[in-house]
Amino acid sequence: MSNIETTGKIFHSATKHSYLSVMLDPNYVDSSTQPSAFKLYPKFYRRMQLDINNPLHDFISLTSAVTSGKNYQWCTAHRRVNPSAGGLYPTEVYVQIRGVEGITNGIYHLEIASNSLTLIYELIDDGLESYIFNEKITKKSIKGFIFLISCVYYRSGWKYKNRGVRYCFLDSGHHLGAIEAAAYLHNRNIKFLFDFDKLALNTDLGFENKEFVTACVVSGEFEDKKVRRLRLPIPFVCGTDYFEQNTFIEQAYNETSILLSSKQKLQYPQTKFDREKFRQTINSRRSVRRFQRDSISFQNYSEILEILQQPISCEDFEEIEIYSVVNRIEDMSPGLYKGKKLIKEGYFHEKVGYLCINQLIVRDSALTLFFISDYRNYQTVMQLAGLVGHRLYLASNYLGMNCSGIGAFYDDEVQELLETSKDVLYTIVIGN
Repeated sequence: MSNIETTGKIFHSATKHSYLSVMLDPNYVDSSTQPSAFKLYPKFYRRMQLDINNPLHDFISLTSAVTSGKNYQWCTAHRRVNPSAGGLYPTEVYVQIRGVEGITNGIYHLEIASNSLTLIYELIDDGLESYIFNEKITKKSIKGFIFLISCVYYRSGWKYKNRGVRYCFLDSGHHLGAIEAAAYLHNRNIKFLFDFDKLALNTDLGFENKEFVTACVVSGEFEDKKVRRLRLPIPFVCGTDYFEQNTFIEQAYNETSILLSSKQKLQYPQTKFDREKFRQTINSRRSVRRFQRDSISFQNYSEILEILQQPISCEDFEEIEIYSVVNRIEDMSPGLYKGKKLIKEGYFHEKVGYLCINQLIVRDSALTLFFISDYRNYQTVMQLAGLVGHRLYLASNYLGMNCSGIGAFYDDEVQELLETSKDVLYTIVIGN
């Protein structure tokens, strides 16, 4: 393995938790200092209100919609279709729209707070295609939509410090899952892209060092038309009300943007949900805070495994292995599983609760899933983990179960439990 291939592993290793590290730095924050979770372009930019009665508008809106809010002493927490570690929401969405009736060809920022599109760049003979296909001039023009996910990293770094880089990529993956869910509701094919000229795009989108592009989603038709890179840079607008630099996160992002991912044949998932019930699930999805220690059925566990086996519509790919700690599933012996194969029998609920920083929600879950990988591209694999995690959120809620993502765990000790040297990326708990 070359040095560049180990870059992601170096940054992942540098952000590991251990019992000692958490005790020495419990990471308390003053909630009144939380940076803004919404990016706003100046008021004089042109905006278009999204109308959910218009199918195309509804498709765009559902990729990021606010579904409810809760008032706290210092702020109102706006819950959205995509979960986020700590409710910090580092991700932003931009969408290029070309050849869609009634909408000016341009690059838009999705202004989540007002459910509107802000036109930040009007297209002529240029666009995002020449960045995502890594050519300064390309004949691959997209009639339809190109979504970009970006991270305003300080929103996560404010609380999680260096480990915030993990959450930026995981949250980006969850946002990709939200786009996938919106596309399913509106019967639109999409393709995820992870390997493209992100660094040049960050510069031309005016992000400076405060925001960075993580992934792209294409939904549209190819047309034979020359497209060059953006003819003008886009003015800088900061995504938070204040900013503190973290050179570790910036370096981790820049260095892991270089190496290409593994490749696979493009396939599409074949999941079948009732669309109206699925829409209700999208709008009501929540990260559960506690379980009642009730069992879940073997049938539901089997359906979860089927979701895990569905392909992801991308050619840029990293393999993720998933281990299950079964605590309370009917007709299954408790223990550590890979799929339906029992590896170690026994009750591990107390152990995994401890491993996930003594979180009772993990101890009380019916099922704990650990995502591991021996990856090439760190950005890609973490986002894929978040995307699969989002599928599990929606599938669990759709089936009447509760779910929560866990990004905090004692890395090395989890590896010991699983008897693996592969990096632990993410944990998902499911139960009732």
